[in-house]
Amino acid sequence: MAPGLEVILSPAELAGLRQRDLSDSVCVVFDILRATSTIVTGLANGAESIVPVAGIEEALAFRRRRPDVLLAGERNGLRIGGALSGGVEFDLGNSPREFTAERIRGRCAVMTTTNGTRALRACAGARHVLAAGFLNMGATIEWLRAREPSHLILVCSGTHDEPALEDILAAGAVCHELLPDFSGKRISDGAEIARRLYPPFERDLAAAARHSRNGRRLLAIPALLDDVALCFERDSLNLVAQMCADGALRRA
Repeated sequence: MAPGLEVILSPAELAGLRQRDLSDSVCVVFDILRATSTIVTGLANGAESIVPVAGIEEALAFRRRRPDVLLAGERNGLRIGGALSGGVEFDLGNSPREFTAERIRGRCAVMTTTNGTRALRACAGARHVLAAGFLNMGATIEWLRAREPSHLILVCSGTHDEPALEDILAAGAVCHELLPDFSGKRISDGAEIARRLYPPFERDLAAAARHSRNGRRLLAIPALLDDVALCFERDSLNLVAQMCADGALRRA
């Protein structure tokens, strides 16, 4: 594919992404509610690394090899319990409020979520893979601007098999900032859609939650509703989360 700026809007596109040669591409993955927001919060609070895996069994196998790791993840928004994992209770769910310094500092967590960790794994062949959210948007944009990638792919993790408004808005925020850097290069329709969708929400990002399927679902769960406002905070964390050669996410 010609160099330029591209946005993957839907999880339905991930299978095709896995088949592509991404060796000259930089991928940025967004799962605002909540995987990438949780990952960057955990790294900000001192996690040594966070390893995204696709499924529960893969996480359990990782724990068998490394009994010291924390197990983290969710299904249907809730922390994975023994009923889904053969009796093993996961240590953490997928809430940024759980990834406190007291729980995560100096530790490695292996994490599986419904969409976000699968999207990260789909990008594993890229030259660089970043996990990002509104929380570290500014730092991520500056990292990208400094490196001037010839092909930038912004990956929206979505909700189940559908696009997620909040992820597209995050991709739109990056497109809004970096579009001039791609003058004369290919701009995908996905990037154009994301760029045009972002401005109406720019001054009140949290309002997007009321229009988002995933946002409404989390707001209806008392134990999780506080996550929503937190995940829409802009630039509260000054770090870049980058996938390393071993598949783990660490501070860049």
